[in-house]
Amino acid sequence: MKCMMTFALAGSLLAPWTLAQAIDLNEEFSLALEAGLFSDYRSRGISKTQNDPALQGSATLMHTSGLYAGVWSSNVDFGYGSHTRQELDYYAGYYWQVSDDVALDVAYIDYTYPRQSDLNYSEYFAELNAYGVRLGAYYSDDLFGDQSMLYSYVGYGTVLPYDIGLDLRYGVADYKDPVWISADGGSRDSYHEWEVKLSRSLLELDWSLSYIDTDLSQAECTNYMGFDDVCSATLVAAVSKSF
Repeated sequence: MKCMMTFALAGSLLAPWTLAQAIDLNEEFSLALEAGLFSDYRSRGISKTQNDPALQGSATLMHTSGLYAGVWSSNVDFGYGSHTRQELDYYAGYYWQVSDDVALDVAYIDYTYPRQSDLNYSEYFAELNAYGVRLGAYYSDDLFGDQSMLYSYVGYGTVLPYDIGLDLRYGVADYKDPVWISADGGSRDSYHEWEVKLSRSLLELDWSLSYIDTDLSQAECTNYMGFDDVCSATLVAAVSKSF
């Protein structure tokens, strides 16, 4: 592999549905569990499973104060003899429900890859959600040891007729260094990605279909990721269950 890239979960860590469906443990604590099957694990527009399916799950312990902590996991496949086949993310944060329409979510996330600790890194996360509009960012200063990276995004979520959810996201991943090299030898330090997602609950399961793409060329993708087909447009189907 020419360079193995790692990414964070995109979107709010503690979404409103998590609060609504959590299991009450006592008057102060509740537990949110989720498991899902995805046709691809795309993070910030790029596949972490070489376009293959992913089984993902999470467990989040929440306090009535808004504090929370949890763990998230997925299978991964970076190819080129990579030893790791799993991503384990540990996170802790604070969710502040300002009003029915405004919320703030901040967290610290630690990404670990069993059997390949050189990929481990951490990020700081913050998202403001106001009237369906999301403004958020993730920042890391220890990617690959000393690489800094800022991922910022804007999104919007609403409910269409027939209880179909619509979520839109547009993000920019800025690596501060010119790591994306094109076919003509030119380079840049950032790329853009976007997603359009439709979702609906049916038969007590959550179903979704996403269109995901980036502005990376095949050459840029190959030179950094080692493959030319993990950054291009795709449809990702998913089914999940929340407890």
